[in-house]
Amino acid sequence: MKKYALVTGGSRGIGKAVCIQLARESDHTILINYKNNRHAAEETLEAVKNAGGKGELLPFDVSNAEDVNTTLDRWHEENKDAVIEVIVNNAGITKDNLFMWMPPEDWNSVVDTSLHGFFNVTRHLIQKMLVHRYGRIINMVSVSGLKGTAGQTNYSAAKGAVIGATKALAQEVAKRNITVNAVAPGFIKSDMTSSLDEKELKKLIPANRFGEVEEVAHLVAFLASEKASYITGEIININGGIYS
Repeated sequence: MKKYALVTGGSRGIGKAVCIQLARESDHTILINYKNNRHAAEETLEAVKNAGGKGELLPFDVSNAEDVNTTLDRWHEENKDAVIEVIVNNAGITKDNLFMWMPPEDWNSVVDTSLHGFFNVTRHLIQKMLVHRYGRIINMVSVSGLKGTAGQTNYSAAKGAVIGATKALAQEVAKRNITVNAVAPGFIKSDMTSSLDEKELKKLIPANRFGEVEEVAHLVAFLASEKASYITGEIININGGIYS
């Protein structure tokens, strides 16, 4: 049976680094999910191949349940001898604003992508994992979901909810050799943090620097491996000590 790993929001930033690292460290074919930026996804696919792995592009909008179900149903129909053993729920967006000025659409779109995206993708695939009696689910959360961040009430709420879901789901599926964990990055150099003042913000970080996407990817790849089979329901911080 051919084994696959699905990385949502896999075309850029942390998602891209995760795709590449999984290609290096596992024997899974990487399913690179993206919503709009096909060019970036193709670049990630090329990087996966250069790392010695195999990959495919799988475009869909994680926040749209119908799109998720239709795309994954079609993929399973075309790949009857395949199983998705690893899910990395990485897709997420930020629309920062003070809560009192936050329009409903900014609240909804952030929650829809991070929280409902986790639900739509994981719920569709988990039954096959349970039958297969093996799986690795890694949810990308944030230091914001743990401590809350001013100006990010929507993002903090969404990631905080995924943290709670991670702990609950882990208890439901552990007997079937399925682990569910979350990775909570702090300030990581990526498109999402490119507008931040790194020089000033690194003063708040005990490690005195922003993290690299590759550092997050190494952690995700470990959690996706058989070596991490006794770790489940955990929220693992990777933030240079800013919230330790």
